[in-house]
Amino acid sequence: MERVTHDGRATAYRRFDRGGDGPTVCLVHGSGGTKDVWKSQARIADRFPGVAVDLSGHGDSDDVGTPAGRETLDAYADDVVAVAEATDATVLCGNSLGGAVALWIALERDLALDGLVLAGTGAKLAVAEPLRDALADDFDRAVSLLHEPDRLFHDAPAEYVELSEAAMRACGRVVTERDFLTCHRFDVRDRLDAVDVPALALVGAHDGLTPPAYHEYLAEEIPDGEWTELPDAAHLAMLERPAAFNEALSVFLGDL
Repeated sequence: MERVTHDGRATAYRRFDRGGDGPTVCLVHGSGGTKDVWKSQARIADRFPGVAVDLSGHGDSDDVGTPAGRETLDAYADDVVAVAEATDATVLCGNSLGGAVALWIALERDLALDGLVLAGTGAKLAVAEPLRDALADDFDRAVSLLHEPDRLFHDAPAEYVELSEAAMRACGRVVTERDFLTCHRFDVRDRLDAVDVPALALVGAHDGLTPPAYHEYLAEEIPDGEWTELPDAAHLAMLERPAAFNEALSVFLGDL
């Protein structure tokens, strides 16, 4: 694990590099997650190096005292830009909240990018009221809701679900609620035509949190956009179907 210091805090990241000479990919987790969600993407590091980030308040990164919404989104963007600049990453791959952060950087920052991979995400990320209520006052219920079938996972082994639940509890209610409320306030539907790099929207066919239609919309509205649906997977397709996810990611990166 490595760290980069910026804006008065340290952001942790893990580097995957086995000599690949393709573009370096900066991998950004979703709400209540950590860099560990990307462990299977280390398998393609012989072709495409990667760096997996812990956003502020997650995993091994320092927290940031920002309220949910634009200020937190900006702080998370600062985390990712700092890591990308430190590691020469030129492609951002974000899942869910991480996809919102990637889009925000493409629209708001001067980071030189070659492409975006938007996995299990959308241009608008409204969060259902029952989940918002549970995040406010019944965190165990919120964790259970997210791990119901066809939300985070479609048909993953039980140990995957248990590890995911434990990781979210370790992240804690305060940070996880901040993440989801930041998603709830995110909406760049009217700005997608300003994304000026190739983008791949990548979705599990059974994703009930950010359905395939969200990704079709991204592909239609981003000038150089495309989308791919992965069978037998839901929101965390990179964990549930890593071979299919890595193949789609590799094809996109190879085309760049």
